[in-house]
Amino acid sequence: MSKLPKVGTTIFSVMSALAAQHKAINLSQGFPDFDCDELLKRLVNDAMEEGHNQYAPMPGIMPLREVIAQKIESLYGQQVNPDTEITITPGGTYAIFTAIATCIGPGDEVIIFEPAYDSYIPNVLVNGGVPVLIPLSFPDYSIDWNLVRSKITPRTKMIMINTPHNPTASIISREDLEELQKIVTAHNLLVLSDEVYEHLIYDGQEHLSILRYSELLRNSFVTFSFGKVFHNTGWKMGYCIAPAHLMSEYRKVHQYLCFSVNTPMQYGLSRYLQTPEHYLSLPGFYQQKRDYFLELMKDTRFTPLYSKGSYFQLMRYDRISDEGDKDFATRITKELGVASIPVSAFYENGKDDHVVRFCFAKKKETLEQAAERLRKI
Repeated sequence: MSKLPKVGTTIFSVMSALAAQHKAINLSQGFPDFDCDELLKRLVNDAMEEGHNQYAPMPGIMPLREVIAQKIESLYGQQVNPDTEITITPGGTYAIFTAIATCIGPGDEVIIFEPAYDSYIPNVLVNGGVPVLIPLSFPDYSIDWNLVRSKITPRTKMIMINTPHNPTASIISREDLEELQKIVTAHNLLVLSDEVYEHLIYDGQEHLSILRYSELLRNSFVTFSFGKVFHNTGWKMGYCIAPAHLMSEYRKVHQYLCFSVNTPMQYGLSRYLQTPEHYLSLPGFYQQKRDYFLELMKDTRFTPLYSKGSYFQLMRYDRISDEGDKDFATRITKELGVASIPVSAFYENGKDDHVVRFCFAKKKETLEQAAERLRKI
């Protein structure tokens, strides 16, 4: 008997395999085609040479948790206890699953905004929970908070948010967080905030983390990824922040899922984070890529939807075709040699607004080649 009878191969694997089969430029799956900082690799190698190759403490090494706490206070004005409120995890997706496994049981309802990152719904289902799906308003992908209120029942346990958002590249506003706080307080709900793209935010906007809001943080798990921001997704390194009363429960689950996380990488990251410019420079770095990709795409018949954060750019293709987005994404992979992700794959019911997602975390020449091919359609 399957706990996830409707789940098959993810769209990311499908499109990446199709890209490989047709030797296409892969702008589908969210990972860079350039390497991470040589200094970071050297720091990890130094840690190996120094003998840091055995199990790390279950919550993570203290030097890494301490430098994360310093970063949080500096960026968000929030004091977080590195001993009791930070846990290092093998990636952001793991951190999300563990938070759900910690709190969600049979019959518990979890509000999820769609389009949604593909792990959210299966994570809830496999723990016996009930996903309550609320569509973001197209085309700006904003939240209808009155609709949220109408969906709350006595069984509602948690609301999940994601900012900057994958796949839409939208961001949460102050007004959104004020509304969220009112609802959470009124109904005593938990929040799971996926903030893996925290440093990939553009045009002078600031990242409005849950960590800025003490009232919200009391009821929240906040998850992050080193891999997403430091160009090394294959390392699978992340962390979770939560108040001590929630984190103590989180660690009970974490210790039996993986116990501890890659030791030399923790030491390397702890030293790398001591230089704030390594993450403070990221918005400018990725905004240049976003802007360059948009400039290249001006001569195509695609219509961009505004990317405020993450390393994704949504494109409408209504001036090109009335095909469904999965058929369109498949066709341009085969015929033009450029792979994207159909946004309907991020909806449980396959809602199709004729939009595809491109990843611009690529070398300049990769983006140039992709745009040249896309101009032909």
